[in-house]
Amino acid sequence: MTPRPAVDIFLLAGQFPGQSAREALDNCVRYALAAERAGFGGVWLAEHHFIRYGRCASAPTLAGYLLGRTSTLAVGTAAAILSNRHPVALAEETLLLDAVSGGRFRLGVARGGPWVDLEVFGTGLPRYERGFPAALDVLLAALGGSVTAAGEFFDFRPVDLGLSARGSEQAGPVWVAATSPGTVALAAARGLPLLLGVHDDDVSKAALLERYRAAGGPADAPHASAHLVGDPDALRKSMPGWLATTADYVRLVPGAGRDPAAYLEHLLAISPVGTVAEFVARLRASAAATGVRRQLLLVEGVGEPSAVLATIESLGSALSTVY
Repeated sequence: MTPRPAVDIFLLAGQFPGQSAREALDNCVRYALAAERAGFGGVWLAEHHFIRYGRCASAPTLAGYLLGRTSTLAVGTAAAILSNRHPVALAEETLLLDAVSGGRFRLGVARGGPWVDLEVFGTGLPRYERGFPAALDVLLAALGGSVTAAGEFFDFRPVDLGLSARGSEQAGPVWVAATSPGTVALAAARGLPLLLGVHDDDVSKAALLERYRAAGGPADAPHASAHLVGDPDALRKSMPGWLATTADYVRLVPGAGRDPAAYLEHLLAISPVGTVAEFVARLRASAAATGVRRQLLLVEGVGEPSAVLATIESLGSALSTVY
């Protein structure tokens, strides 16, 4: 029997034009609570620093708050930026949330980008450019309950964390956000599932997963795939101003940003947007094309909080009848 797809909500705490950062976070909490009421099993939180595009500066911290406000919802990070923090500290936070939530916390990590965050937090550009494999390995070892390290980026004597991850198949153990062949190979070598971004179409995602399997990744890894959802007219009205806030990124190396209008049209072309019936059909087609069984729905794009809440409710009702 084909496994039942898992469909969760994906939240960025986006600060839309006319909103304050506090309002963006308040809305994010409202959306997560609404997701549980609508019957969704999970919510995943993005993490950004110093940028209006996403006002969740610590996905594990907000996850902890939401775990305390809910009773059945699994809450994951999609993703915590590993290049900005010490992996043992993230492991301790993960083990803490895993223990007190009864195993409802999910950890996803990302390499991140060459942003000013690296300068502010003191990890530096080398951690982004060369240190992600070492950070990931220290994190994985620490989640086992004890860890030591001796290398370029981490060098410390053995420590005992006192806890170890539950390690259930549902929990992961750790998802890795992947957009490049190098990161795909890194995750595959460690048997870790991928978080596939909203910007890639099904053909690109299927190619990354084929590369993952060719690199030795398990065929049954519980990958997750993000998708923009909503009414196309509402998205065209609300998203350009939101996407324009990505200009807030401060890069440590030269690079060009995306054109918001062109990027939006790209997203609309590849995403399960439209009526509820169109959404269900396109989501099913995407799952069939990629083989990914966990779908993450980016619902904030319609902008107006009442519209986002209505979207969550309607999608929850539709999914309850077809899955």
